[in-house]
Amino acid sequence: MSYNEEYLKSDNMNINWYPGHMKKTRELVQNNLKLVDIVVELLDARIPLSSKNPDIDRLVGDKPRIILLNKADMCKKEDLDKWISYFSSEGVKAITINAMTGKGVDKLVSECREVTADMMEKLAEKGRNQRPIRLMIVGVPNVGKSSLINKLSGRKSTQTGDRPGVTKGKQWVKVRGNMELLDTPGILWPKFDDQRVALNLAFTRAIKDEILDIETLGLRLIERLMEIAPNDLIKRYKLDSICDLPIDTMEAIGRKRGFIISKNELDYTRIATTVLNEFREGKIGRICLESPRDI
Repeated sequence: MSYNEEYLKSDNMNINWYPGHMKKTRELVQNNLKLVDIVVELLDARIPLSSKNPDIDRLVGDKPRIILLNKADMCKKEDLDKWISYFSSEGVKAITINAMTGKGVDKLVSECREVTADMMEKLAEKGRNQRPIRLMIVGVPNVGKSSLINKLSGRKSTQTGDRPGVTKGKQWVKVRGNMELLDTPGILWPKFDDQRVALNLAFTRAIKDEILDIETLGLRLIERLMEIAPNDLIKRYKLDSICDLPIDTMEAIGRKRGFIISKNELDYTRIATTVLNEFREGKIGRICLESPRDI
């Protein structure tokens, strides 16, 4: 059976990944909320809906919260503006940032000061010394939490890496603006009811590649990009046009890149890995996979 025939007969990927340490992280967040003044929820700007852990809403409750749309440089401004407006309509302040370069971090510091101004004023009225503003940072794996903390602290205080699971335990970090930040490991939720959400998390590497079928994952990403960013695909891979079937587009990419093993047989793993990596690195284009209209 050819790869094309296998694709036509295959079902959608079914993705679930909930390591034991994530249950511990959930408990860590729940048990330490009383110690902090603000929860900083870090989302991936390319998938704000899919990277928003529904458990966090239930855990945080009425605690003041600021949403950060990280990796904003990988999205078009008009898409980011729609998400900022959406979260504002939900009563939550959202800020676009780039945790790698530090763009937007100063705005986060000023927002934290504004949110806690009344609390600090009440402490002063009671004659108590002003204490550091205490933050908790939460988010799915590989969303950029450690990079953000490094920019806030001005030093390499936490380990970073382009893979989920780098942050292993609770860490208190002193950061700029007289603030202390509680870092927590990335946390997913036990079951993905919507496999589109699971795919989005896999596309952005919030779920480890090692547990996934990379060829199928790359094919699904091509399928999604054919829907929302066909011109970016054509330009990046110098295609004549977008094919009717995702598998045909995948094969066209492989031929253009010369990913041939022998006797005109294509290297589907290399095609999939290339498309996934180039999407994750922003080389295909500034693409947001979700819009508030998807809600």
